[in-house]
Amino acid sequence: MIRRAAILASGALLAAGAPAAAQDHSMHGMPMPKAPAKPKPAPAPENAAPRQDAPPGTDKPADAQPMDHGGMDHGAMDHGAMDHGTTPAMQAVGTALEAGDAPAPAPPADHYADRFFPASDMERSRKASMREMGGRPLGSVLFNLAEFQPRPGRDAYRWEGEGWFGGDVNRLTVKSEGEGLVRGGIESAEVQLLYSRAIDPYFNLQAGVRHDFRPGPARTYAALGFEGMAPYMFEVEGAVFLSTRGELLGRLGGYYDQRITQRLILQPRAEFNFSAQDMPAQHIGTGLTSAELGLRLRYEIARRFAPYVGLSWEAKAGRTADYARADGEKPSALGLVAGVRFWF
Repeated sequence: MIRRAAILASGALLAAGAPAAAQDHSMHGMPMPKAPAKPKPAPAPENAAPRQDAPPGTDKPADAQPMDHGGMDHGAMDHGAMDHGTTPAMQAVGTALEAGDAPAPAPPADHYADRFFPASDMERSRKASMREMGGRPLGSVLFNLAEFQPRPGRDAYRWEGEGWFGGDVNRLTVKSEGEGLVRGGIESAEVQLLYSRAIDPYFNLQAGVRHDFRPGPARTYAALGFEGMAPYMFEVEGAVFLSTRGELLGRLGGYYDQRITQRLILQPRAEFNFSAQDMPAQHIGTGLTSAELGLRLRYEIARRFAPYVGLSWEAKAGRTADYARADGEKPSALGLVAGVRFWF
C-alpha cells in the first residue's frame, strides 16, 4: 500500500512540473479512478433542534440571517481615474456625424493602374472612356416655331430655332428667328453666333454676335445673355445687344410645356423686345418696342416631330407703333397659327 501511494505521488509531481504542451495525452483513453465517496453527515444529537432545509433554488438554510453591511467600510470609489472616453464602437460615423461646413477632401491625383501599366497608355484609355460615357461632343437642332399665320390678304410665316454643338459645359450655339409674308418676302431676319458656357446645372451664359439682315439697313451687334430652365420647368432666355453704332437693344422671353397627356402638350409663351433709343431706319422706337403672347397646342406624333395649332397676339408699342401706322400696318393683331415643332 505504501509503495502504491509513493508511485502515485511521483506521477503527480512530474505532471505538474511538465509544460502543458509537453504532457503525454496518450493514456487519456484509460479509465480514471473513481473519486472517493463523500462521508455521510454525522447524525444529530437526540436533544438538538430540528434542522430547517433551504428553500428550493437556494444554497443556504431558510433560518440564515442576512449579512449586516452597515458596519463594513466600502470606501468611496474614485471615478476620476476611470477612462470614460467613447469606445470605437460608440463613435459616430457616416450619416451619424453632425452636419458641418468643412471642404470636401481633394480627389486622388494619382491612378493606381499607372503603377503597373505605362502612364501614357492609361491616360489615353481614360480619355476614350470619358468620351464613350458622355464626354464626347454632341449636337442638336430645335425649331420651336415653324408656322404659317393666315391673315386677311397678308398670309405670313414665322420661324424660331437654334442649334448647338459641344459638351456639357462649353458649346457653340447658333440662333435664328424671323418672319415674312407669303407673297411679300422676308420682313425681319436675324442670326446669332454665340459661345455658351454652363454656369450651373440649369443655366448657360452666352456671348457672341448678332446680325440683322432685315429690316434694312443691316446691323451687327455684340450679344450677351443667358438661357436655361427656371424653377417649375420654365424655359427662359434674355439678352442685351449693342450695335456697332452704339445702339442698345434688349430681349426677354420664355415658354412652358404643360403636359396634358403623354403626347398632347399645351405651350404658353411670351416675348418682349426693348430699345434704349429711337432707330428710325429700322422703324424702332424707344422703350418697349413689341410684345408677343401665344398659346399653342401640339401633338407629338413622335418626340422629335409634333404639329401644333394655336393663337398668337402680337403688338407694337410706343414710337414703334407709330412707325407701323405710318406704314399702313395695324400695331396689334390676333390670329391663328399652325405649324410643326421638330428637333434632331
